[in-house]
Amino acid sequence: MSQWNRPVLIILALFSLLPFAVMAQEEKEDALELYRQGNYARSVEICLQELEERGADQVRQRMDSYTVLGWSYLRLGRYPQALESALKARNEVRYDERIIEIQGEALYFLGRNTEALTIFEEYVGVNPTGARIATVYYFMGEIFLRLAEYHHADVAFATALHHSPQVARWWSRLGYAREQLDDGVGAETAYRKALELQPSLEDARAGLERVGT
Repeated sequence: MSQWNRPVLIILALFSLLPFAVMAQEEKEDALELYRQGNYARSVEICLQELEERGADQVRQRMDSYTVLGWSYLRLGRYPQALESALKARNEVRYDERIIEIQGEALYFLGRNTEALTIFEEYVGVNPTGARIATVYYFMGEIFLRLAEYHHADVAFATALHHSPQVARWWSRLGYAREQLDDGVGAETAYRKALELQPSLEDARAGLERVGT
């Protein structure tokens, strides 16, 4: 073989490997896409693998992995693991709003009400217009109901609905909070709005009957 042909052969060999490299990239599973598809268990596996592979210098990518991991744990009902992963993430980046919300939600479902409330309030302080702000206020409303702080629950649910006014169940919960405050007119308004959005919502229908209309 002549010396002149060797570089050509090397280049051809490299080009022949390109399809395999592209195929390997295409076959790599995407944790977020798996989460969106409802495959939460596989999403968890991919996120844990990513966290093993991504170094401390890949801060944003690690936070993305922690975020999808936390979301997946929550959807699986694995609240202790969701809390644990959120705490690990916050040791790396203290104020990622996505991680803060995951921590608060995990604490909520674990029944750790005052701790959850503190974290949700932290979320509001970090980003009062964040992507999950409506949901955060909803959870705060539910916590205030658990604590029998009905005025605070009224304000929290009303704020959640200010951000997302089309959630029928939240209107029903607002009606319930007002019912506990003996605000019959306000409760009726909220229950009727809930039924306007979702006529089959039994909680709102029962609430409307209780307030006497």
